[in-house]
Amino acid sequence: MAAAASELLTGWFLFGLALLAILIFSWVYVRKYQSRRESEVISTVTAIFALAVALISSALLPVDIFLVSYMKNQNGTFKDWADANVSRQIEDTVLYGYYTLYSIILFCVFLWIPFVYFYYEEKEEDDGNTCSQVKTALKYTLGFITVCAVLLLIGAFVPLDIPNKKNSTEWEKVKLLFEEFGSSHGLTALSFSISSLTVIGMLAAITYTAYGMSALPLNLIKGTTSAAYERLENTEDIEEVEQRILRIKSKCRDGRPLSSRDRRAVQQLEERLRTLRRRERHLETIEKSWWLKFCEAIRPLKIVWGVFFIIVALLFTVSLFLSNLDKALHSAGFDSGFIILGTNLTNPLNMLLPVLQTVFPLDYILITTIVMYFIFTSMAGIRNMGIWFFWIRLYKIRRGKTRPQALLFLCMILLLIVLHTSYMIYSLAPQYVMYGSQKYLVQSNKTIDGQPKNVTTFVAKDCDADAPEDQCIVTRTYLFLHKFWFFSAVYYFGNWGFIAVFLIGLIVSCCKGKKSVIEGEVDEDDSDMSDDELSAYYC
Repeated sequence: MAAAASELLTGWFLFGLALLAILIFSWVYVRKYQSRRESEVISTVTAIFALAVALISSALLPVDIFLVSYMKNQNGTFKDWADANVSRQIEDTVLYGYYTLYSIILFCVFLWIPFVYFYYEEKEEDDGNTCSQVKTALKYTLGFITVCAVLLLIGAFVPLDIPNKKNSTEWEKVKLLFEEFGSSHGLTALSFSISSLTVIGMLAAITYTAYGMSALPLNLIKGTTSAAYERLENTEDIEEVEQRILRIKSKCRDGRPLSSRDRRAVQQLEERLRTLRRRERHLETIEKSWWLKFCEAIRPLKIVWGVFFIIVALLFTVSLFLSNLDKALHSAGFDSGFIILGTNLTNPLNMLLPVLQTVFPLDYILITTIVMYFIFTSMAGIRNMGIWFFWIRLYKIRRGKTRPQALLFLCMILLLIVLHTSYMIYSLAPQYVMYGSQKYLVQSNKTIDGQPKNVTTFVAKDCDADAPEDQCIVTRTYLFLHKFWFFSAVYYFGNWGFIAVFLIGLIVSCCKGKKSVIEGEVDEDDSDMSDDELSAYYC
């Protein structure tokens, strides 16, 4: 008992360190990308808090898996302290953790972030009356609150029954699991609202995470163009633009005014010239910096990381494809949300995790690494693509130049992607996400010299859908993900979309050339004041 308490205390200590690391990372990340000229305290705090909540939420899955696995020994028996009451208390604790974090996510997505966003949008248009800004922000935020209220009401009363034509034994087990999970209106309302947000997170993951998984490793492998070479090309472009301006202006030497077409051409060329001269100043700064020399020194390491990341991305894609194929071939179809208990077609990740279970805590390290990999590739995808609304580009994410509204959008998108990450992990390793490393005892007749004897033995077997109800504990994550079968069907088709976008992004990234050493740092819509934010940290 003392050993168990010591292990739990150690676990809580490590969890506290993880929370501290998450807060520090969130602060550094937001401060790294926010504009130094447009920095606002409230938007900065909101962005840091939202990003921290997203990262903490991503820790729910490995913690959930660890707790259900921790209650059982590797021989399939429950630990001495893990009686029915203790097991229920631990499950309730995990459930309360979901309640708390998911409620905070609803608060951030539907109230806090929209209010702060509209407040600063109104501040740019009417810089003066704070009371008027607050009223306008509340008016627009009320629309988000209404949407949240509608989702909660629908979730509280939506029918959960699986179609009657699905009468298999497997579906009886699914119903029993959901009954164990609880049937209160508050729980179903929260679960429905979170599932609705997860669908939006799925779309964001298809757009940004799938592309980031292909763009990030290939950018590391290809590297950036030479600063000296870019500067030489930029100088030639400056000379060419100056000559074109002189040729056009030479038309008015005899006193005749320029035509409207020539005046527009001169104006465009002068804007282009200002951009090129800003590029010149940035390139000069980076060419002289020690950071560039450091990046060149670690170039082989970046190539190794790029190759590793592309292998991981391909491993995920293959595992996701095989998992979806398994659902297509062996599930009960669309009306059941393509839910299956157990696996019929194994995949590389589902094979790897049981092997790592034998050495604690390698399996939990891998799950945590996968979650963080999805988050960082999502960040890379958003950073490379910017924030779009259909075909309209709303914001760019740039180091030291990101507007407060763009940071709020970034953190909201990451919140939604993290919600979908749990289902992505389930798709990659369904058996493991359901039961972790739990085993249960199966009765077996002992044989001696090939002859069956009346000696009964018990053999430990990995928990699966055939396990007795009281022998294996299902993670709360699995039940949250599959409480509504129609959302599961949407996630299933979303996985196919994720695979397609990843492959398209891989082809596009392979065809694109090297990135500029100052990629995204100089744009035509930047003001000359942006040169006050010159940064030598390009790589």
